[in-house]
Amino acid sequence: SARDPTLFLGLRAADGQPAFARTFFGPLPDPGITFRRRKAKSPPDRQILHGLQATRSHQSPACGTVRPWLARLDRHSQPMKLPWSTVAIVGVGLIGGSIGRALLARRLCQRVIGIGRSEASLAEAKQRELISDASCDLDAVSEADLVVIATPVGSIPSLLEEVDARVAEGTLITDAGSTKQSIVSGWQRKRARRRGRFVGSHPLAGSHLRGPTAADGELLDSRVVVVTPATTTPDDDVEQIGTFWASLGSTVFVMPPRDHDRILATTSHAPHMLAASLAAVTPDDFRRFTAGGWRDTTRVAGGDAELWADILLDNATQVTRAVERINGFTQRMLDALAAGDRRRLVKLLTTAKDKRNALGS
Repeated sequence: SARDPTLFLGLRAADGQPAFARTFFGPLPDPGITFRRRKAKSPPDRQILHGLQATRSHQSPACGTVRPWLARLDRHSQPMKLPWSTVAIVGVGLIGGSIGRALLARRLCQRVIGIGRSEASLAEAKQRELISDASCDLDAVSEADLVVIATPVGSIPSLLEEVDARVAEGTLITDAGSTKQSIVSGWQRKRARRRGRFVGSHPLAGSHLRGPTAADGELLDSRVVVVTPATTTPDDDVEQIGTFWASLGSTVFVMPPRDHDRILATTSHAPHMLAASLAAVTPDDFRRFTAGGWRDTTRVAGGDAELWADILLDNATQVTRAVERINGFTQRMLDALAAGDRRRLVKLLTTAKDKRNALGS
């Protein structure tokens, strides 16, 4: 049956009654600490927050209700152990390399197989202890209990097909793509004939830097990862993928792929377009006069153009809507300028200031 969006990690809440939340979907300070089950309040409408960081519920028109799970650390429990002895990472760059390094450093699995096209890049990744084994042959995924596809978003759909054809029956697969709707939908179209079990993911820990030299085993610690199951994704698969990311120190949100793409259009994709626009229209002879504001605002414009073109095109509808909302607010400031209305301009700028300050440093 279709998966209820109010699901608590495989334990369905009946008729609004309290459910038990498996609260290990949050940051794990060290492998010797596990989480104890504790009663949770009534389930959220659209999203589930796994972790220890939030302390109260809040409402959002875009997200619905998010309620924290009141987790407690139990230092006397048995250490968390991942059920996979071998993890294969396809694409050992910033994200893939950071995942591999964290897995090995935390001793969460026995082997991390890095798979890529460049022998030199894989050799560097192995030398930096981001992976334990290296291969340029995608057939190596057949040795893995879990496969993580950490390549640019444009290549993920075709790689999913190739990986699925090679993995052992029932192997769990996830990805790290910045868009989710098209990837999850593409997988679902042939779900009945799949060998593997796929659950989409997006770690919100990117950078304009690339390659194994940029990888950091602490990159995902205390960062958000969004897990995006389809409505028919088995609950146990979602729980296992959430456990995987939590074991790397991440706080995990679960939401539908479409909601992910709508939210990230505003928080990531449209900002990249704005940063790129500002960088592009700044005359070359003005660059010597740039300071912190310009540099901070345009930092992400230094990202790979090919990668970002694929992200923006894949989420074009939501990005367009986000940019139109930004244009609407900008027009209100332009109108205030044209009218010489300082009071209205201060009010608009204060609205923006308050929203930014609410995020913290």
